[in-house]
Amino acid sequence: MSAPLALTLAIITHNRKDKMKSMVNNSKTRQDLVLKGWKLEIFTVLWNLLEGIIAITSGIIAGSIALVGFGFDSGIEVLSGLILIVRLSLDEHEERREMIETWSLLLVGISFLLLAAYIGYDSLSLLLKHQAPERSFVGIALAAVSLFVMPWLARQKRKIASSINSVALAADARQTDFCVYLSAILLIGLVLNALFGFWWADPLAALLMLPFIAKEGIDGLRGKSCCDTCH
Repeated sequence: MSAPLALTLAIITHNRKDKMKSMVNNSKTRQDLVLKGWKLEIFTVLWNLLEGIIAITSGIIAGSIALVGFGFDSGIEVLSGLILIVRLSLDEHEERREMIETWSLLLVGISFLLLAAYIGYDSLSLLLKHQAPERSFVGIALAAVSLFVMPWLARQKRKIASSINSVALAADARQTDFCVYLSAILLIGLVLNALFGFWWADPLAALLMLPFIAKEGIDGLRGKSCCDTCH
């Protein structure tokens, strides 16, 4: 065998080995990222279960529609987290990824619209009846803690969603961002009611949530997400 031919074969063999090694490394990196995303979703489910129980219980006791609505939003976060756990568990099956992500967006979208209808009806009822909620310091503490936890969780989800190109995880990260907005609105409403007795601040805060909720619901039905802006 001539020297040039042997050199050519050696180069081809070396390139093939490098390509195969790169594919293995990429696969391992993706598996690590998916596992990290799976752990984040487990945390999301557990956190929102606790958050939802506290919010709904304290909201019912205080008669706060904003707190109850916040608790139901935590329930939607749990649903979304469970869907993402299934999605990430089946990540190795490439042919199933798109189907699972499409269904997750649809289910979350429907849940958002149901939540919007509930909050809209109850908030308007309270405003028309002039029904004042009691002060809820538990709700204030819950909203404040959520403002610290949720931004970190959303950032971590966006990083992984961008790395593995997951539309569903990107949408879930957006939903977590949305939880931050709700926490801020909820905190303002509860503090105004507790400090100044502005009874209307609570249902008004709940109504201010509606545009965000409705938009996310409609986008979910249309199969849209924030994937393009999750970098």
